[in-house]
Amino acid sequence: MVTNPSETVATEAVKIVTLGCAKNEVDSEEIAGVLQQAGYRVEGEGKSTAVTIINTCGFLESAKAESIAAIKAAVKEKHLGRTGRVIVAGCLAQRLGAELQELAPGADAYVGVGQMGRFDQIIAEVRGSRSPLIDVTPPHHRWADIPTRARSGNPWSAYLKISEGCDHRCTFCTIPSFRGRHQSKPIERVVAEARHLASQGVIEINLIAQDVTQYGFDLYQAFTLPKLLRELNQVEGIQWIRLLYFYPNRLTDEVIATMVECEKVVPYIDIPLQHTHPDTLRRMKRPWEGDRYLKLFEKVRAAMPDVAIRTTFIVGFPGETEEEFQHLLDFAEEAQLDRIGAFLFSREPGTPSHEMENQVPFRIKQQRYDRLMKRQQRISLQLNQRWVGRTLDVLVEDYREKWSIGRSFRDAPEIDGLVLVSGKLPIGSMTSVSVSQAEPYDLIASSSPLTTALKVI
Repeated sequence: MVTNPSETVATEAVKIVTLGCAKNEVDSEEIAGVLQQAGYRVEGEGKSTAVTIINTCGFLESAKAESIAAIKAAVKEKHLGRTGRVIVAGCLAQRLGAELQELAPGADAYVGVGQMGRFDQIIAEVRGSRSPLIDVTPPHHRWADIPTRARSGNPWSAYLKISEGCDHRCTFCTIPSFRGRHQSKPIERVVAEARHLASQGVIEINLIAQDVTQYGFDLYQAFTLPKLLRELNQVEGIQWIRLLYFYPNRLTDEVIATMVECEKVVPYIDIPLQHTHPDTLRRMKRPWEGDRYLKLFEKVRAAMPDVAIRTTFIVGFPGETEEEFQHLLDFAEEAQLDRIGAFLFSREPGTPSHEMENQVPFRIKQQRYDRLMKRQQRISLQLNQRWVGRTLDVLVEDYREKWSIGRSFRDAPEIDGLVLVSGKLPIGSMTSVSVSQAEPYDLIASSSPLTTALKVI
């Protein structure tokens, strides 16, 4: 017999362990909100709980190992009587299904993605069953009710998921296999969620999707990102709108023009290119090549002179020759990008690249990674030095040892640099500062005489 979720006792506690990316963070906040409405209490680490939920990541083999270790730790806590039920959720559960139960046995449920809105029902099903629940049907995303999301991050900044899944078929990527096809959140729902976040004190929203440029096509048979940005630009209380992540051949003239038109949309482009050599990109099933990327960046910079551009590269993709890697190094020099993140190619089971010939040895991958990042460190320092003597608005997020720590429009949460400002400024405020010094990743600044706190949390 399945217990009615409404009968849950208010004193029962739930712990949610979140692994992986910002999308998982949003999922966990939606799960937490649903459970709080059902009468549960969400606890932090070190507390005894009735239920522990592990929101897993399945993107890379390293993430898989981390998730399995977290599941085993929770099952150990269960055997020690420190938690009641253990529910494994998210990407790795979706990716591996019943196989995950063999790799990390002892949990009470293994539930795939897209089910945040029914987690109270999932707990009820687990309570009413003596055998582990396995629910990893092909994902159909059930968007949780907007007011139920229970924020756990900084109250002034939030991620806002505008779609799920991906229709691209990059040969190295596992995401489509467990997140499913691209599925947009209706535009009115995104705007309503932004208004709700603003009412809670959020002044920066970070729009996230596997590909923000595909937004709306499945619902409206048209790429609707420009319309969405114009509507979000009208949301009262929001100061910054940031987009993560662009797909190269869909960063159109209309999208660029809309970013310029909407004053709240920050001039920040996160556009994972993965590589630049045409042969490598062909093996990856990625669009275009380095010369076209350079022309795109010229167009972006002509429209937004101060734009910050970030990309991600994979080094050591199967078949990558020294010539192909040198092409990537030369591109980095010519493109002069503000930020470059790099990954060593990870051979993921189930992807076409796993079976490709000419796998690059780890030693060579590591050497190439080091060469790329050393070069980019010099480029980043040169670009940062251009800001010395200029004024920037900074969102202040912390204070440590006589320094206020914040981010400018050039810095996405958690992945980019920081701005260190001398003196104590109100946390959660948007403050004007004068840049006095540049480091490879961070800027040093002092409070401008014209400092104004637009919003203080």
